[in-house]
Amino acid sequence: MKLFLVITFLFFAGSIIGWGIELVFRRFFSKNNPERKWINPGFLTGPYLPLYGFSLVILFLLSFIDVSFIQNELLQRIVLFALMALCITGFEYIAGMIFIVGMKIRLWDYSKNWGNIKGIICPQFTFYWWLLSAIYYFLIHPRILEWLYWFTNHIEFSFVVGFFYGVFSIDLSYSLQIMARLRRFARENEVIIHLAEIQRNIRLKNEENKEKLHFWLTMKCEKLPLHEIVKQIMQRKEEKIIHF
Repeated sequence: MKLFLVITFLFFAGSIIGWGIELVFRRFFSKNNPERKWINPGFLTGPYLPLYGFSLVILFLLSFIDVSFIQNELLQRIVLFALMALCITGFEYIAGMIFIVGMKIRLWDYSKNWGNIKGIICPQFTFYWWLLSAIYYFLIHPRILEWLYWFTNHIEFSFVVGFFYGVFSIDLSYSLQIMARLRRFARENEVIIHLAEIQRNIRLKNEENKEKLHFWLTMKCEKLPLHEIVKQIMQRKEEKIIHF
């Protein structure tokens, strides 16, 4: 029961914290956001990213691995963090492939990064996971039992977590319906759809038409249906290839 509460809480916390990290990263560092605007990251509507939620759970489970067979304490930490980073990178690869193969949708694209594998993972972001693993181990993991004790003794907070999972489930259902429409279009036209590219084009289209910008509803355009926007993107790509 205690392990279930820990995992439930960690997924909740990791999804929200990860959303915040991605929000800042895309605002100030992402190459896909040259306008430097605040962009709701991910394919869900709300302020959470499941990839980070699962990653935090993975970090928690891996933190119990015994690396005492390594004599040097510093080397122990380096090896442990490397193992954490590689496991999360592997999970990131599996998640990316599920969407590409099953949904025909690319959620993120590292194809321009050195050493990338199918544009899903790359050494640069594995290194970032290594840093986040170290931050987790030293700052978060030692306090998890304290947080769990606080969580179990403040029943009102359990309603907050329960509310999160309720909203998350509804959001997931809504977002998967949109993904299903994109998958249908992708299969009919034998293409892989880049989610970030579609979201950016929708944002620019809304600005061009002086429509209300939807920070949360990144796939919503007032004047054009989703399949028309995707079709326009594909046509522009074909024109560029012809001109080249």
